[in-house]
Amino acid sequence: MTAKEPSVFRQGFKDGLPIGIGYFSVAFSFGIAAVSSGISWWQAVLISFTNLTSSGQFAGIGLIASFASYIEMALTEFVINMRYTLMGISLSQKLSPAFKMPFKLTLGHCNTDEIFAVAMSRQGEVSPAYMGGLSILPYVGWTGGTLAGAVLGNILPFSLSQALGIMIYGMFMAIIIPAARRERPVLFVVLTSVIISCIIYFVPAFSFITSGFSIIICAVAASALAAWLHPVEGEVADET
Repeated sequence: MTAKEPSVFRQGFKDGLPIGIGYFSVAFSFGIAAVSSGISWWQAVLISFTNLTSSGQFAGIGLIASFASYIEMALTEFVINMRYTLMGISLSQKLSPAFKMPFKLTLGHCNTDEIFAVAMSRQGEVSPAYMGGLSILPYVGWTGGTLAGAVLGNILPFSLSQALGIMIYGMFMAIIIPAARRERPVLFVVLTSVIISCIIYFVPAFSFITSGFSIIICAVAASALAAWLHPVEGEVADET
């Protein structure tokens, strides 16, 4: 470990704090929903410990509650979580040479929407130390929030427990808006994604497109247009 890595790790840990807080509230709601669907508290915690996808997990417990087949569940989760493949490919372009395969396999498990957005907005390369610090609190918050919701969820009023799930949207907006204000290409990608998403959602001809495929279409189309209209000529690969 170089002398610089502890400070980089601390910066990642600091950047992951608001994500961890937001994840705790959303996972609390997931814990309540999982137990309400007939899943035991330890099974709900195990799901969050081995997965880190809010939309995929909420969809999964719905399928479990409806006694869906393994094939149906596998296809649903594949579609919903396919966007992580695109995120992983994009993030891999920013990883430092120190990111060997064991680090990629370990930290790839924690590549969520918010962690991806923060890592991509970082100037220069992303090191294992930074990514490790960035991932710890979101992972702990997600698993711990599930445990708290599964065990203590019945104590809180239903309206309050449901309102906790809204916090993740505010957290994600807090990540996107500053970057969009600084760089016009980011703003272009955000607005393009919103427009395409609205078209898919409100136009009846596209009603057959699932939410998972909608995310993929928006991401690919917006990023492709941005790459064409706002190409990146070069980037200084230094760790700040």
